[in-house]
Amino acid sequence: MNKVILMGRLTRDPEVRYTQGESNTAVARYTLAVDRRFQRRDNPDAQTADFIGIVAFGKAGEFAEKYLKKGTKVVVTGRIQTGSYTNKDGQKVYTTDVVAEDQEFAESKNASSNSGFDSQSSNSGFNNSSNERPVAAGDGFMNIPDGIDEELPFN
Repeated sequence: MNKVILMGRLTRDPEVRYTQGESNTAVARYTLAVDRRFQRRDNPDAQTADFIGIVAFGKAGEFAEKYLKKGTKVVVTGRIQTGSYTNKDGQKVYTTDVVAEDQEFAESKNASSNSGFDSQSSNSGFNNSSNERPVAAGDGFMNIPDGIDEELPFN
């Protein structure tokens, strides 16, 4: 079985190209920065993230083009694909990419805009009245204020 699930942030906006021919299929490429769980004891200053190449075809590529941008936190489900080609210097280059089968947002727009990646100020989505009630944020999700979880039917 060849299945991979990754969660991380885009390091740059997706690069999207369309194939030539009748179908004009979208092919989106981007790099996902995935945090490592542990630091190395022998070198605490070592890189703590892996940078993984993602390729999305067709509708997934169109989704990436329309909705994903640098700093967006996503969960990507897909498969690992290896390949090789000969570069202009005649050297054989080996590649490893994740072919995206599913891409989902891992946080709301408000949270991603506050993540430090080209952030812009955003409304928290909370109603500041004394009778604090959940209100829709700009992304359609409800922000639930602290202390209201007793009223939810699940915990």
